[in-house]
This record gives sequence, C-alpha cells and structure tokens, in this order.
Amino acid sequence: KTISPVPLAESCSWDMDLIEKSARVAAEEATASGIQWTFAPMVDIARDPRWGRTPETYGEDPYLSGVLGVAFVKGLQGNHPRYLKTVSTPKHFAVNNEEHNRSSCNAKVSERDLREYYLPSFERCITEGKAQSIMMAYNAVNDVPCTVNTYLIKNVLRGDWGFNGYIVSDCSAPEWMITKHHYVKTRE
Repeated sequence: KTISPVPLAESCSWDMDLIEKSARVAAEEATASGIQWTFAPMVDIARDPRWGRTPETYGEDPYLSGVLGVAFVKGLQGNHPRYLKTVSTPKHFAVNNEEHNRSSCNAKVSERDLREYYLPSFERCITEGKAQSIMMAYNAVNDVPCTVNTYLIKNVLRGDWGFNGYIVSDCSAPEWMITKHHYVKTRE
C-alpha cells in the first residue's frame, strides 16, 4: 500500500492538487480492497501542539484546513457524475481538539468562534467538497454532546449547509452520553 505523509506535513505544501492526488490513490487502493467508506479527512483545528492527534490535522488555520479538506474529499469520492469512488467522512464535528478528556469534554464556545474558527473547514468539505458523510465528535459543545447536538446537526449541517448525507457517531460516543457526559440516563 502507498503511504503518504501525515496531513500536517502535506499541509506544508499548500498544494491542493497533490492532496487530491494522494486521496485519489488512497481511494483506488481502498476500493481494490473492497472498502467503500472512509473516515477521512480529519479537519479538526490543531490548537495545542501537545494534542496527540495534531499530525492528523492540516494545522491551525481554518482556511487551509478547509481547502485541503475539500481536495481530499474530492480525491476520495472521485468525479464521476453518478457514482462515488469511496464515501468521504470528514471528522470530528466539532470543536474536537483535546485528547486528555475527550470522552467528557464540554467545549464552551461562542457563536463567533464556532463560525469563524471551528466550523469553516467542515463547511467547505460539505458545501464545496460534497462529502456524503460526516462523523460527530465525542465531546459536547455548549452542554450538548455532539452526537445529539441539535444545533450542530439540524441548524448548521442540515439547515445552513444543506447537508443531506449521513451522520455517524465516533466509536463509543453513544455510550459516553450515558457514562461520561451523563446527558441521558439510559440507552433508550
């Protein structure tokens, strides 16, 4: 399998064509292995270099993360008018950038910070890249876990951006709404 540099290193190139080509190669190898759905790109904003997942991001700039994310989405999904090469799933929506308490973090963020800093890279992936899926983050935003955050899902994704793809939770996020966030009492 082809190995590309980590996204943080790729972002140093500022080369959207190179990023799209890298994703196209990844998509071709994935489909050859029977994989039709990918959990990529990761367009979280890197705010602290001590965060263990910083190399998986395109860095701290929302514009750069967005345009490189779009290139990656387009490379994964291809340009056929009717069929996708693979489904791209930008992640982790939204305000996910700390590892030490990611299962229970409650990010308190102003509307301005959301719209100007945390959401633009995702918005580009959805509106320009036409990503067909998105992964919600583990954390909560303004007291509501992202997995069930009506504001993020209905108002922003579905309303403002017109997203009609499918939404997935990150790994244990549904369980953590009970055990870590204490947002609900039971699975039902």
